[in-house]
Amino acid sequence: MGEIRRLVTKQELTNTRSWTTRLDAKKSRIESVKKLVDGMIIPTDRIVEILERLLQASDRVVLEGNNQKQASFLSKALSQADPQILHDLHMIIPSISRPEHLDLFEYGIAKKVDFSYAGPQSLRMAQMLEDGQLTMGEIHTYIELYGRLFIDLIPSVALVAADKADQNGNLYTGPNTEETPTLIEAAAFRDGIVIVQVNELTDELPRVDVPGSWVDFIVVADQPYELEPLFTRDPRHITDIQILQAMMVIRGIYEKHQVQSLNHGIGYNTAAIELLLPTYGESWGLKGKICKHWALNPHPTLIPAIESGWVESVHCFGGEVGMEKYVEARRDVFFTGPDGSLRSNRTLCQLAGQYAVDLFIGSSLQMDHEANSSTVTRGRLAGYGGAPNMGHNPGGRRHSSPAWLNMMTTEDPLVRGKKLVVQVVETFQNGNKPVFVDSLDAIDVKKDSNLAVAPVMIYGEDVTHVVTEEGIAYLYKTDSIERRREALSAIAGVTPVGLKQSSARIEQLRREGLIAYPEDLQIRRTDAKRSLLAAKNIEEIVEWSDGLYEPPAKFRSW
Repeated sequence: MGEIRRLVTKQELTNTRSWTTRLDAKKSRIESVKKLVDGMIIPTDRIVEILERLLQASDRVVLEGNNQKQASFLSKALSQADPQILHDLHMIIPSISRPEHLDLFEYGIAKKVDFSYAGPQSLRMAQMLEDGQLTMGEIHTYIELYGRLFIDLIPSVALVAADKADQNGNLYTGPNTEETPTLIEAAAFRDGIVIVQVNELTDELPRVDVPGSWVDFIVVADQPYELEPLFTRDPRHITDIQILQAMMVIRGIYEKHQVQSLNHGIGYNTAAIELLLPTYGESWGLKGKICKHWALNPHPTLIPAIESGWVESVHCFGGEVGMEKYVEARRDVFFTGPDGSLRSNRTLCQLAGQYAVDLFIGSSLQMDHEANSSTVTRGRLAGYGGAPNMGHNPGGRRHSSPAWLNMMTTEDPLVRGKKLVVQVVETFQNGNKPVFVDSLDAIDVKKDSNLAVAPVMIYGEDVTHVVTEEGIAYLYKTDSIERRREALSAIAGVTPVGLKQSSARIEQLRREGLIAYPEDLQIRRTDAKRSLLAAKNIEEIVEWSDGLYEPPAKFRSW
């Protein structure tokens, strides 16, 4: 036998290992810029040089970029770094929204990316991936990506944005708090470096949203961070078809299942629903019975419903440009701070949208015959955002509500309810492209981009209802894949999927209650007119708000 090795004692192990390597590295980096900064304040004109010292090659860097708020000064500065100094960064960007987000990879500063959404940059993203200019980590939902920041994607550096800071590093994020506290916490409490761009340095803050002890450096940006009015929909563009679909949703889903808490996705179809509540919904006596509690950005198109007394509470993922004064004046509805401004929180609102609401409703670009849907199409890698998080049935839910219980279809003693997941689509997109297809483009994108799984937005097994201009398919009632396909086909119009269904079979499905056409819901198609909208343009929404809503210039037509 060979020599038996002596067991290493605990004392010897302790004497040879350092337990503060992350902290030591952080102190060393901070020391390297000590002569270039004023305490924790970085001179605006030296930001590139200081980033080159505080960051190191191959660092994992989380950069704030979400649906609306962008750490645009810091992202531009990082893209100007010398790739001989900074290279092979692993970027974590919730929303790849700006050109310089991808410039980082083109210039050789970054190598790998994990993200959630890339809508504005989706075409370029797909091309760069195909050309080998970047390495894909994973595509996540927002809450999934935030979660991994605390598990296996812990950042070395966080680059974020706030409205104001004081000399002690306390931050005021105002209406657009969004994901800022989450990104900061992931870095700050694992000895990462937190750098915050602010619009203004001030002696006194309206309120403290993030304490200064979480922050390492502040830099005053050369201009305010970018903010997009992403959730503003001008009612002028709502069509009669979208109004018809909204009428069906209100009668055939919200009223039928007593939906009281919900999330609306972005789109004109959901904007139509919001603007029909004070008119069409009122005509059916539904106020106080449906649509009371919302997980939602402050949509301008919700103002008439709020003013009419439909809405009891709204918790927001983020703010919306122009809605600041309105929100401050409607404290009973929105979550606001002592200063009156909105307190949004994307992480907590995503959790609320997952577990606390009865219903999610959204749209898609493609849907197959089993109701799997995706916004990823050939040459366009858009990602997910938050829709899959809210658009699925969370198995961990245990509290009940009338709508949740209404999804039970058996007498099994262990049966439980289900979240309503609704997809609203028109049977054809622009350019006469059918929405209903035999196979999703996402399957080809998986192969072309070498992804581990096909980028499906919402899986058909979670979808309870599909609404088209033809009618509603009550998929939660179906007991087999074949029956789901039949119900979908019956409302798919003259698409290839829809043409597979016979008129006789459609009538049978209507009698069985697996589908409903407008006539089955006492809706006359000829009544679906823009005259039903509580506000027909942005100017009328401003009037509903008593002048408190201040729309961005591009939405002003008066």
